[in-house]
Amino acid sequence: MADFTLLVLDIGTSSTRALLFDSGARLLTDSIAQIPNAPHITPAGDVTFDADALFAAVIEAIDRVLAMPAALQRPVYAVAACTFVTNIVGVDAQGRPFTPLFTYASPGCAKAVATLRAALGASGVQGVHDRTGCPLHTSYLPARFEWMAHHHPEWFNQAQRWLSIGDYVLWRLTGELCTSFSVASWTGLLNRRTLQWDEEWLERFDLAVGRLPALVEAAPLTLRLLPEWRRRWPALREAIWLPAIGDGAAANVGSGAVTPQQVALTIGTTGAMRVVVPADQPAVPDGLWLYRLTAQEALLGGATTEGGNLLAWLRETLRLPSLAEIEEAIASMPPAAHGVHCLPFIAGERAPGWNEAAQAALVGFTQSTTPLDLYRAALEAIAYRFALIYRRLQPCLPDEGRHSAIIASGGALTASSAWQQIMADVLGRPLLLLQEVELSARGAALLALRGLGILQMLDALPPTPAATIQPDRTRHQRYQDRIEEQSALYTRLFG
Repeated sequence: MADFTLLVLDIGTSSTRALLFDSGARLLTDSIAQIPNAPHITPAGDVTFDADALFAAVIEAIDRVLAMPAALQRPVYAVAACTFVTNIVGVDAQGRPFTPLFTYASPGCAKAVATLRAALGASGVQGVHDRTGCPLHTSYLPARFEWMAHHHPEWFNQAQRWLSIGDYVLWRLTGELCTSFSVASWTGLLNRRTLQWDEEWLERFDLAVGRLPALVEAAPLTLRLLPEWRRRWPALREAIWLPAIGDGAAANVGSGAVTPQQVALTIGTTGAMRVVVPADQPAVPDGLWLYRLTAQEALLGGATTEGGNLLAWLRETLRLPSLAEIEEAIASMPPAAHGVHCLPFIAGERAPGWNEAAQAALVGFTQSTTPLDLYRAALEAIAYRFALIYRRLQPCLPDEGRHSAIIASGGALTASSAWQQIMADVLGRPLLLLQEVELSARGAALLALRGLGILQMLDALPPTPAATIQPDRTRHQRYQDRIEEQSALYTRLFG
């Protein structure tokens, strides 16, 4: 096949972007159009969006990127997409949204989770985790639907369909109502064994399966634009459109972490550690989730609510110096020598404890404690949380966790060489940094290429490495004691 262009839509919480890649999954020069997104934060802390505003951002991003010179170099063969996941909007019979687009950031659903826990009992809660791969938590849609049944029953009862933002965009542009296994698995409503909407949740919420989109593999399903959009975008007249996949799954693929031997660590505003495994996992380790990449491949791991958000808050609140000065000071400090114990739950806890009520804590500071001590304590504390996730991942990895370097990405982590060294020391594994950028969009492009039969294996086009950070064994051993101390503090405060 002659050289061609892939258009990738990346719908994130902070912005919507349209990007152009060549047939080798290489980002084309000067080929990114970015539109800021405007979330709404409720008094309870829930983050929502206007679905039509996000759709308008997609349209504007496509308009802009197709006007760029890179779009004229070769034909656009296909359009792939990745989106932030665990989001839902109710639409009426005419397809108009009449609820906010709810997201995974849903602390206001904490009481709904408590209600479900009480109703299901311990065995029922464990059964939910086993069937869906998702723990019972505010991040997932069962909690949102339970909340809605009590606070907005009119929304729940009148919605003709419930769609994710990727589903909604695809429907508006192609007329097709479907969702990928990848996106569906992030909702907490997909039965991981049958790959159908979970019957027990549907029965509890009296939710007819027809009110949810059809479940499909993202590729080789091939869709085309509706006539009105073909007239607007002649360059996309013949392009194949694919259902969206989850941005976390796409980031793993884009970083080259596509086998059980390759663990990916991403820390931006929040963080996640993930590994691609066969989908037929007999059990999901306690405290972790198991999502879908495709019908045959799963994504095992855990996510945190803390990352760059905590560091940004500390820099502003403590009035710290420039990032360059912070870096120099932090790098010169000995490990865990400040005497401060930190629980970094600035926005509640996800993996591995999934405690909606967990809050941040600082214990052990004195008059001699400096702002930089607190900052280093936060860097180490976040690393300790990933060490706990990594411990739970290791039994599922080849040779009990003996594998290649952990592939590191995300703006907060890659911006700090001091934090990279702390993370390598805490985990006791090398960190591999990449030259590649836009890993989620690159992953969506790679999955599209494989799904369309152009690429046989996801690892056929590996990313370009930039550097490897080696751990220090002495510091690693010192940090293990600090991890246990943090865990003991967690138990004292939260049980």
